[in-house]
Amino acid sequence: MKKIIQISFFLAIAFASVFAVRVSRQKPAKPNVIIILADQWRAEAVGYAGNKDVKTPHIDRLAGQSVNFKTAVSTMPVCTPYRASLLTGQYPLKHGLFYNDKPLANEALTMAEIFKENGYRTGYIGKWHVNGHKNGEGAFSARDKPVPRERRQGFDYWKAREVTHDYNGSFYFDENDKKVFWEGYDAFPQTDSAIGFIKRPDKNPFLLVLSWGPPHNPYETAPEKYRKMYDPATLKVRPNVPAEMQDSARKVLAQYYAHCTALDDMMGNLMEALDKQGIADNTIVVFTSDHGDMLLTRGVFRKQRPWDESALVPLLIRYPEKLGKKALTISKPIGTPDLLPTLLGLSGIKVPASVQGTDVSAHITKPEKYPLDAALIMLPVPFHEYNFSNGGREYRGLRTERYTYTRRLNGPWLLYDNEADPYQQNNLIGKPEYRKIQAELEVRLSEKLKEIGDDFQPADVYMKRWNYYYDNKDSLRPASYYAELKN
Repeated sequence: MKKIIQISFFLAIAFASVFAVRVSRQKPAKPNVIIILADQWRAEAVGYAGNKDVKTPHIDRLAGQSVNFKTAVSTMPVCTPYRASLLTGQYPLKHGLFYNDKPLANEALTMAEIFKENGYRTGYIGKWHVNGHKNGEGAFSARDKPVPRERRQGFDYWKAREVTHDYNGSFYFDENDKKVFWEGYDAFPQTDSAIGFIKRPDKNPFLLVLSWGPPHNPYETAPEKYRKMYDPATLKVRPNVPAEMQDSARKVLAQYYAHCTALDDMMGNLMEALDKQGIADNTIVVFTSDHGDMLLTRGVFRKQRPWDESALVPLLIRYPEKLGKKALTISKPIGTPDLLPTLLGLSGIKVPASVQGTDVSAHITKPEKYPLDAALIMLPVPFHEYNFSNGGREYRGLRTERYTYTRRLNGPWLLYDNEADPYQQNNLIGKPEYRKIQAELEVRLSEKLKEIGDDFQPADVYMKRWNYYYDNKDSLRPASYYAELKN
């Protein structure tokens, strides 16, 4: 009888243990979050967006299981301001990084700090670009220095460098500020490090940012294997590239696409690792970029400009457990400050009061109730490649699902009907038949600026307000600048 009681007791304990495990497994866990951030990858340079030249099969496969934000706007389309908005959920004139290579304040409440407070382990790999240099130090002087622990904004696992555009044999600094070299094309070992991070056994969910340097120029530095995949003569250029520059544009596109395809292979490796770890369904995967690249559209390169080639970026969010595995396209816009609150919403984490962006997570599967109908585009201070001498001007604008509207200090500047004119070749400012639409967009822009406390002043006002110095000759203005303000 005693043995029967003992056996019954142990069976009861075993049953209870099994039941407890089942209950534990049935209880929803917080999702892991991986943000794959490319540098200067414009929205249309992926196969799933209809580009038939670039080879991105792994990203296309990801798109087939993701929410595709078709009108994802880089609110300030340049590196440092974008990254600060991603980390804080704030607009540039709130967090103060509206100029490259300026430091994000330690007081800022950032993505990693918020997730850590909610039980996450955090990691950052690759390009950082929000540590900056102090006034009086040389331009770009902090780019090759380690980022002190207290300046890592809540990220613990650390294999990062402030900035480099040398993607072969580059170096980074680890958690202890030790200088280490990436072997070969750095995106490859960076992705390997990301895979190593997600394989670490830990009961806590993780937040990981994998920040690749390419396809940012120099364009010609992708591995030879990928450069051989593209023949410039076969590539299609956009009709808004000047005729005399189309041959040059094809050559650059071939090099740019080589970087894209190399990174696409790394996306395939990363997604395969998630599957092998059995955590793919409970992991939020975000693929995006900080801004695009003009790539000789309108005869110019790079970013900061309000045209779609510069301002629109790819944005995929995959979260099978909550959003399913069926592709979903949202055509209404989303801006950079909206990404953090949306990720917090998907993760079941309260959005802090410091965040200015909008959480759209509850509306992803119900797009008819999507809360955003416009995203802000802005350039408070023109600098570097688009400084005043190079034609840069302060502007504010809106990108809606259909229209782009921007104004400068001296009045309305650009208006495009992107549905009728997808290459933005016909500026509609001042045309009688679009007078009503222009007026409506101006009202909406003014309301948005008032909402976020943007008083739209000349660049010097903000530089003085934040006690910033201009780099090199960025402050120099041609005589035409002052003439424009008078007109």
